Amino acid sequence: MIVVVLATAFPSHTSAQNQAVAAKQGATTPHLRRITPMIPDANRFDPGKVFLENADVLIANDQRSTEYRVLKGNVRFRRGNMTLVCDSAYFYEASSSLDAFGHVVMNQADTLIAYCNVMNYFGDVEVAKLRGNVKVVNRSMTVTTQFLDYDMLNNVARYFNGGTVVDKSGTKITSSVARYEHDTKKVQFTSNVRLVNNKMKLSTDVLDYDMRTHIATIEDETEIISLEDGNIIHTSSGWYNTSSEEGTMYNRSSVKTKEGQTLVGDVVYYDRRNEIGQAQGNVVMTDEKNQRTLKGDVVDYDKRTGEGRARGHVVLTDMKNKVIIEGDVGYHNEKTKESYVTENALAREFSQKDTIYIHADTLRITTSDDSVRVLTASKFVRFYRNDIQGVCDLAVINEKDSILNMYHHAIVWSEARQISGEEINVHMQDSVVDWATLPQWGLLVEHLGEIYYNQLSGRKMYATFENNDLRRLEVSGDVEALFFPMENDSTYNKLVNATSAYLTIDMKPKQEVDRIKMWPDVSGKVIPLFVARNSDLRLSRFRWYEAIRPKHPMDVLEVSQEMKDVFGESVSTRRTIIQ
Repeated sequence: MIVVVLATAFPSHTSAQNQAVAAKQGATTPHLRRITPMIPDANRFDPGKVFLENADVLIANDQRSTEYRVLKGNVRFRRGNMTLVCDSAYFYEASSSLDAFGHVVMNQADTLIAYCNVMNYFGDVEVAKLRGNVKVVNRSMTVTTQFLDYDMLNNVARYFNGGTVVDKSGTKITSSVARYEHDTKKVQFTSNVRLVNNKMKLSTDVLDYDMRTHIATIEDETEIISLEDGNIIHTSSGWYNTSSEEGTMYNRSSVKTKEGQTLVGDVVYYDRRNEIGQAQGNVVMTDEKNQRTLKGDVVDYDKRTGEGRARGHVVLTDMKNKVIIEGDVGYHNEKTKESYVTENALAREFSQKDTIYIHADTLRITTSDDSVRVLTASKFVRFYRNDIQGVCDLAVINEKDSILNMYHHAIVWSEARQISGEEINVHMQDSVVDWATLPQWGLLVEHLGEIYYNQLSGRKMYATFENNDLRRLEVSGDVEALFFPMENDSTYNKLVNATSAYLTIDMKPKQEVDRIKMWPDVSGKVIPLFVARNSDLRLSRFRWYEAIRPKHPMDVLEVSQEMKDVFGESVSTRRTIIQ
């Protein structure tokens, strides 16, 4: 409770020097000019009391009201370390309250100064209501509004009909409602909040702002726009430092650059000054310009280096080049135009009519300066397409020449045929195989049924296709051929085993042999099947790898022990397996 103490004793004698003079003829109210309180025993800095230190005129009219007295001219009060001056005032002595009018200035220990046209002070609850051209200045901010309530007991101010706050860094915040805690220097803004400085613009409906740290705490849908580079943040929860331009956001927040890159995640950390973005939880990084999206549980992005890294359920989608790569760890560099995914890596390439599924320990995409894309798969490579399947230890697909290059234990299957060698090069034309080469030893096997296989091996092979059907095969160097001619009744009753330096095979539609030519020197034998031994049914290099062949798209992810055994052996030590 604040006690207002005012010395207004009137003298009993009537000398001209001390006599009170009426304000005008017929006035019933006594006047005292230059009122100076005389309080010899009072502590003028007692924080529990309000003292009148000066007024030019006091008007007391008990017939009009006994609740207040009127003060006019150079009115000055003190309450502890706070002073208040105004043009005129009403005192409500019973409730220790006052109304101040005209050029009201409230100064609190030179740390807070408030200006307004009218102030109503309620002593019983220690609340001041400031009205009209309100301006509050302290060391950390300036507030302007038309309506402000100040709780002196708790040092809390609130405006409620629109206002503006400017902090010492020059950040300007407008809102419909605001609540300021003088002790903590924290402000809560509500409704139509707009924060602007020389670096950024922020728009929301609920915002907590720390004047000392310049940290904005976000509690509602918020948009932050960088004025320097045009980057845009959308979030509904988190914090953002308006000075250092960094923050952590939650609830599927996003950061979008003016170049079209967008980073979205359950948790997003963003440092605009250092151009770094990090995200966790169902993360999506999109590059609109290049039609590329990187997803993962955790994604880090450094704009300066152009690097993006992802971990956990990574999916890299390249719509421009019609490829999707998945894995547990991913990387993308927009400057070097290089991307890779590793650990359970799976690529789906759908630029042709049929999608091809490719698995390897690491899948890498590089794009040259002339926009030529190269997909490289390394270690335990497996791929599947409806018409062709294969395995190898290294595969390279060059978009420019549409060639699939396979190295080290390369094996390709198409229907009942298998081609294997240390290197296989397959050319695609309009999504179908056009030609293929095996420059370092090759083996061609065709399964006829049961334990019977047509077989052909040589140092070099070149095959041409039409609508994915083999039309011509050319073999050179140490040619070995073992095949089972079909009789007129569509049965097999003999095998032919022959060797030469060169061989060509021409095929009819439906894969029927038209002509076989071997030259210059040919040697061999014909063996009736009823006398043929198992060893007669196989060439020395024969091997049928059906056990490691991908049978369906997702089968490419299964790397069996048998495949590991095959890839671990050298060419010279391969065993002959009869199935």
